[in-house]
Order: sequence, then structure tokens, then C-alpha cells
Amino acid sequence: MSKRDYYEVLDVDKTVGDDELKKAYRKLAMKYHPDRNPDDQTAEEQFKLVSEAYEVLTDQQQREIYDRYGHEGLERGRRGGAGFGGGFSDIFGDVFSDIFGGGRGGPRRGADLRYLIDLTLEQAVSGTTETIRIPTAQSCATCNGYGTADGKAPRECQACHGAGQVRVQQGFFVLQQACPACRGRGAMVTEPCRSCRGAGQVRNEKTLEVKIPAGVDTGDRVRLSGEGESGDKNAPAGDLYVQVQVKPHPWFERDGADLRCSVPVSFVTAALGGELEVPTLRGSHKLKIPEATQSGRVFRLRGQGIKPIRGGATGDLLCRLTVETPVNLTRHQKDLLHMFGETLEQSGKRHNPEAASWLDKAKAFFGEHIKS
Repeated sequence: MSKRDYYEVLDVDKTVGDDELKKAYRKLAMKYHPDRNPDDQTAEEQFKLVSEAYEVLTDQQQREIYDRYGHEGLERGRRGGAGFGGGFSDIFGDVFSDIFGGGRGGPRRGADLRYLIDLTLEQAVSGTTETIRIPTAQSCATCNGYGTADGKAPRECQACHGAGQVRVQQGFFVLQQACPACRGRGAMVTEPCRSCRGAGQVRNEKTLEVKIPAGVDTGDRVRLSGEGESGDKNAPAGDLYVQVQVKPHPWFERDGADLRCSVPVSFVTAALGGELEVPTLRGSHKLKIPEATQSGRVFRLRGQGIKPIRGGATGDLLCRLTVETPVNLTRHQKDLLHMFGETLEQSGKRHNPEAASWLDKAKAFFGEHIKS
């Protein structure tokens, strides 16, 4: 089954920049997040696909490989053990080593790992320290990563003399390929370590504390150097990238450094004015409502937003008022509203300026069409 194009998944062009890419990912991640779509298998799969696409396209090396060779190129890289941090020669060496040459017998850096961490909006805004457990391949302590029973470096392969590759004559061409005797390792393990069975690595699980800085947003990544997969033959370990996913908030919606929320207000308060207690991330705040406030009006509470992680002024909280129509009225309340409505009709249009303007425009529109 063919996989969907990553640019199509995120609904972006191939020339998209980092900022637009992050914005597109955040929009889709919020839409398909499991918290917003409980028990929805389709949404969960889409969320995983969106995260996968973003992970590849935000990694420069992976993006270059994907742009040139598509999904097949990435799969070859993963099968080759190059991980995210491997260069072009690591990922395609098993296919193109005959053409480009280059040794694969030397120590290979460990693969990078990715960990997706869910944070509340409060945690993302204020910063937090989270404890995570990750499965990983670590250098075998029994054999010091050599894969040998005595824990010493294995003897050099006599077929390739430690190069990991051999030259093969094919007609007029002299090609290079992985040494069949040592399978490209450049060394021979005659008595393998019992703990790792000669692999030099063992599967394990480790616990890490991750410091998440204040102001992070969905799509941001925290890099933990050297916490990825261990390299073979004591080569450097890869890195761990902790990718942030901010869970939907029941009250606020983030818009860059600003926060937005919808505030319901009663018909009486909107008409006569008053005060509302509005929650913010830093505590409650009194919002003064002037009389004759219309539904949809936005009030800005300066400095009640988010301090951006990359610097800049703290954002604002934008409160959009929604005037609620009274429900479950008693007979007496309905009679009072009828009386109130009659007084409005008797006093003219000045009490409903938007409705009056809309009616005038509607009459003009229908009048023109009737004439034509």
C-alpha cells in the first residue's frame, strides 16, 4: 500500500518554510488529537501520520532524502540502521556503495530517537520537568560493546583487512561491496558474547528527566545530546528529540503568543453593563462590560497571554463575548419580554442598530432585483 505524500498530508507546498510548516502541523495536530477525538480510530491514525510527516520534513537531512527519493529512500535508511542523524552515505551506502565507494566498516554513530510528549497548556506556558522512560539499544556492559566473549576488540577480518569492503571485478568495472566474510563490520567475532550474542548491544529501558522550557508550543523539540541509540564499536551515541504536543485546553485556544477564549454573557449584563470574572493562566481577572455591548465584541487583556520561548513581548488574552439568549422562561418572564419588545417597537429603530441596518440593505437589494 503506497503512503501519502508528506507535503499533501500537511497541506503545504514543497517550498514551505519552517514557520509555515509548524503552523500547518499545529493546526492539524490540534484537529486530530486523541483528546479531542476519543475512541476515533481514524482520527488517531491521521494524528500519527501528521506527526510522522512533520518529523521528517523538519529534519533537514531526512527532508533532502525524501525530496530526492521519497518514502523508499527513508525506508532504506531505517533498514540500514542510519537513524535520523545518518548522512547520505550511511542511508544509501548499501545501495550505492558500488558506485560511490566509501567504507562502511568503521564505527557508526547511534541512531537518533524521537519521543512525543503531551503537555497541558499550563505546563507549556510555565515550563516543566518531566520524567520519561524510553526503550533503547545500549552498549553491552559484558563485552564493552565489542560483541566478544572476552570483552576485547575482535580480530581483524582477513578477507577485507578491516576495511569492511572488498573489490569485485565485473567485466571492465571494478566495484566495491560489503565484505561477505564479516558482513561489512571489518572484524570477526569467533566467540560471541553470551549477553548480546555478538551484537555488541542489548535492548534496555532508561529513565530520563526532561526540562521543558517555558513558552513551548506544539511542534517544538527538545534535544538531549547522546541519549539516543548507542553506536557500534564504541562509536558516539545518537540524540533523543523530545517533541512537544500541547493538549487541547477546555477554556483557552493558543494563537502564537496570544490566547483566545469565548466568554458567555447574559442578555441583561450586555444591555445594562456590569462586571465579569474571567479566568486567566495567572488567576482571575475582572472584565468591565460597558452597556449596549453586542455579541462578538472582543476585549483585550494585555499581558495575559504567553511569553514566547524565542523572546519577545508577552502576548494578550482576547476575550470574545457571546450574548446568551435566555432559556427555560416562566410565563411571567415571557410576558415581561413581550411587554419589553412592544416598548422597543414603539420607540423606533434606535435600539437595534445592526438589525435596522441589515433590513435597510435587504430592502435595497430586493428592490434592485425587482426593478431589473
